Amino acid sequence: MIKQNIFTGFLTGIAANIAGVMLYISLLSNADIDATLKDAVANDYLGKIIALGAVLNFLPFFVFLKKKQNYHARGVLLATVSIAVAVAIYKFV
Repeated sequence: MIKQNIFTGFLTGIAANIAGVMLYISLLSNADIDATLKDAVANDYLGKIIALGAVLNFLPFFVFLKKKQNYHARGVLLATVSIAVAVAIYKFV
């Protein structure tokens, strides 16, 4: 049961990050999402966009903590750290 709660929190964190990236692009970019992502890969700022999208993970993290769902919150934290590591690897490799 604990592993399932962490996994649910992890998926919530990944979904919140994707939603954050989409929200960031839709609010601050003049181009559509596909063109913005292609431009980000070509000009090497995709990691910055993903990192800014991770800011949205604060919302489910604190909601889970407020509801005393600590293992769900751990999953969101695990997703955030995993994304940070993936961005670092992408940046330096």
